[in-house]
Amino acid sequence: MVETEIKIRIRDLKALLEKLQALGATIARDRVLEENTLYDFPAGTLRSGRRALRLRKSGKRATLTFKGSPQKSRSFKVREEFETGVGDWGQLRKILKALGLQPTFSYRKHRTSLRKGHLVICLDETPVGDFLELEGKRHEITRFARALGFGRADFIQADYIELIERETKQGQAKGN
Repeated sequence: MVETEIKIRIRDLKALLEKLQALGATIARDRVLEENTLYDFPAGTLRSGRRALRLRKSGKRATLTFKGSPQKSRSFKVREEFETGVGDWGQLRKILKALGLQPTFSYRKHRTSLRKGHLVICLDETPVGDFLELEGKRHEITRFARALGFGRADFIQADYIELIERETKQGQAKGN
């Protein structure tokens, strides 16, 4: 499957949630803590190819996701994505290690998931701020973002790893 999404930095989570619901979005999953760990080979093969293998624990659920290299797009993050549920988080971690993969980056966030038609809407509370994530067809994303008062200039294509790493580097530069 090909995933098309954008993120938008938000300032007032509660007000945005109310606006989303006023526009007809319904909660698909209440706020839950997600623990995300990226895995790679010691040589960094996946990262150097701008690909990712993520193991996510979300409440009692766990998923393994492979994300391909981003495709060219001016406004959207577009990449191939394969995802499957995981029955035993601990055993899968052992399998990944046995295959020569190692954890390379971990982060936690709280996520509330909503839907409006085919559009997937997520409100993410991360260590580097709060974000709205819209996933679906490009025209649906653009139209819904506009209804919320956002334009393409607000779209962020970076993933949370990039955003967290940028923030960390900026914090270190300020500390020196």
